[in-house]
Amino acid sequence: MSLGELHHLDYLTESELMEMDTFIHRIDSTEVIYQPRRKRAKLIGKYLMGDLLGEGSYGKVKEMLDSETLCRRAVKILKKKKLRRIPNGEANVKKEIQLLRRLQHKNVIQLVDVLYNEEKQKMYMVMEYCVCGMQEMLDSVPEKRFPLFQSHGYFSQLLDGLEYLHSQGIVHKDIKPGNLLLTTDGALKISDLGVAEALHPFAEDDTCRTSQGSPAFQPPEIANGLDTFSGFKVDIWSAGVTLYNITTSLYPFEGDNIYKLFENIGKGDYTVPEECGPLLSDLLQGMLEYDPAKRFSIQHIRQHNWVRKKHPPTEPPVPIPANAESRDPWRSMTVVPYLEDLHGYTEEDDDELYDQEDEIIYTQDFTVPGEGQVEEEDVYEGHADHSPALAKPACVNGTEGGSLNSKAKAERRSSSSSNPSRKGVSTASKIRKLSTCKQQ
Repeated sequence: MSLGELHHLDYLTESELMEMDTFIHRIDSTEVIYQPRRKRAKLIGKYLMGDLLGEGSYGKVKEMLDSETLCRRAVKILKKKKLRRIPNGEANVKKEIQLLRRLQHKNVIQLVDVLYNEEKQKMYMVMEYCVCGMQEMLDSVPEKRFPLFQSHGYFSQLLDGLEYLHSQGIVHKDIKPGNLLLTTDGALKISDLGVAEALHPFAEDDTCRTSQGSPAFQPPEIANGLDTFSGFKVDIWSAGVTLYNITTSLYPFEGDNIYKLFENIGKGDYTVPEECGPLLSDLLQGMLEYDPAKRFSIQHIRQHNWVRKKHPPTEPPVPIPANAESRDPWRSMTVVPYLEDLHGYTEEDDDELYDQEDEIIYTQDFTVPGEGQVEEEDVYEGHADHSPALAKPACVNGTEGGSLNSKAKAERRSSSSSNPSRKGVSTASKIRKLSTCKQQ
């Protein structure tokens, strides 16, 4: 079409457009009917899945309910295909499982169970439930820091957990607020041992050669590229940066990029804000000592006057923030709607009311049970503990041996339809039963 023809085209005036209702039909907001999508129950073995809690580079984390103990759990869902795209992804997950199996401490996250779906190449790490992370709490307040008494409480628990890890010959290598989780009663849990290193039982010292931790929390010896370094002193440095951050909202070293950041860390020049006071300043300087040989040990930190001193609350503590998605200030159990879907139906409902993972395998050593036809590279392995006391018989959906056949599935469906506990059960009674574990 030529330019001259364009000038002869007729256009609707604004008034004519306003009179036309063929383009957009406006209605009053009161006429909009919103019906939320029904939350369908999904069972992973004996665990009932809840809502999404968070998502990281390795996979999603969801809430779970143990149907046998009624304990609140969190599950890390990992896909093998995704792990293969992450450098050292599979190796880090395997190592984390091996380490967590041998650890039992009130300030270290506990691994409850490991489930594997061979068909979907999914792995489920069932952990104890933590209501939120320390970094999330810091981000929820304008000051981006904790009051001194609250920082002291969390730091003391971090010391306990770190001392236990070191006593077990484990170097965490990635201590930071993002890896410190909190329970509803304020207990701190050290989590994410994916880059941790277990020292050899007969090693002469704590010498390490690799580190994959967060750059801002790395010590000068790593920033300067030394071939070997003291693993325990790396954790002391990272804990010092963490204490510096949660008390001041700042970092001792910063940089526009990782190269500038490592350059600044390598020089070791930093200042402690005056408002920290002489005691805290002395502790931070001892933990952030440039020379690892002169850097404080955990025993030295425990004897420090700032750690031993009782800090009275002079300002309100930072509370656990409301859930970012639902804005629920109580962070209520998200499994309840799925529980209603699982138990709150009538006889005339169809038989496929919930999703069941048929190929879930319970395993204590993270190997898929079978008849020897599964190659090592196709499944995750762990050889950390093969003691009879910890061994569980491999089972699929609670049955010994391989996957359920069609007959077993039919029996399961018929039993569920004839079981009165599966028909018309009062949801209120279920919720009352759940109230005993909501705070776990």
